[in-house]
Amino acid sequence: MNLRWYHFLLWAAFAATLMLMPELVSKGTLRTMIFACYLAIFAVSWDLLSGRTGYISFGHPFLIGIGAYTTAILSKRFDVPLELSIPIAVVVTMIGGLIVLLPALRIKGSYFALVTLAYMELIYQLTQVVRPDLTGGTRGISGIETLTRGAVNGYYLAATLLIILTIFSWALMRTRIGTALWAIGMNEESVRGSGLSTTKLKCFAFLASAFVAGLGGAFYVHYLGSIAPRALFDINFLFTILVAVLIGGAGTIIGPVMGAFFLVFLLEWLRPWLPGAERYFIYGLIALVIYMYEPKGIIRIFSNLLGKLRGANK
Repeated sequence: MNLRWYHFLLWAAFAATLMLMPELVSKGTLRTMIFACYLAIFAVSWDLLSGRTGYISFGHPFLIGIGAYTTAILSKRFDVPLELSIPIAVVVTMIGGLIVLLPALRIKGSYFALVTLAYMELIYQLTQVVRPDLTGGTRGISGIETLTRGAVNGYYLAATLLIILTIFSWALMRTRIGTALWAIGMNEESVRGSGLSTTKLKCFAFLASAFVAGLGGAFYVHYLGSIAPRALFDINFLFTILVAVLIGGAGTIIGPVMGAFFLVFLLEWLRPWLPGAERYFIYGLIALVIYMYEPKGIIRIFSNLLGKLRGANK
């Protein structure tokens, strides 16, 4: 693992900045930042699989939904304490998602994307018609136990979770496994020819992605206190995750975090003028412009600016 001292400094600055926010902004802004933190977690989980291997998943809310619904059902319907329901939800997300999506890992390109999208739509329909006494049907589940109360406590929990999962994901992708996953995205046949099992590597990437998605989904539902199928398995939710990764910088871990915060605050800024779905068209257009200007996203724009500043100081 190649770690340099300035990496630790950058991560320390990132963590310190997030932890200082409650002292610098209003509670209304903190609530916006809570949603930004969870969107960042979901974007990072997508990036672990699709940003590295090149297998573009259109069904990522499928994983988030498994984690969210599992802990919601266990805690609400069966009175399972949260310290048990959340870990169980993560395990169910990893096992259940792997069993369902493992066959999809044997196909490539647009077929993989379409299969994962079909799974997302399938679980959306199943949560409405199968055991509505457990899932709540179309109305979902309300009155779910929450982990914290108040904007400040909720923010600290979300920010801490984001910091831990982001650093974990970043460090994981800097190992030899992360390098191998990146190579799969570049040329899978060459990786297979080198003697490595691409199926095992892709399964590892999927399990890591499912772990982060399931944990994020479980904490998210216990922040909201309610869950509904359309809120999770909505195309706009999927679109928001994809755009966050795209404009932030896929394959970088920190890029999707930057993209998530950018999108959430952009949506909030547009809300007074465009309260409806028109906002998604505007930020989609902005994302397209950013992608055309710099395909590697905001993270590359910042890297280029830092490079120019360093050159000017020499």
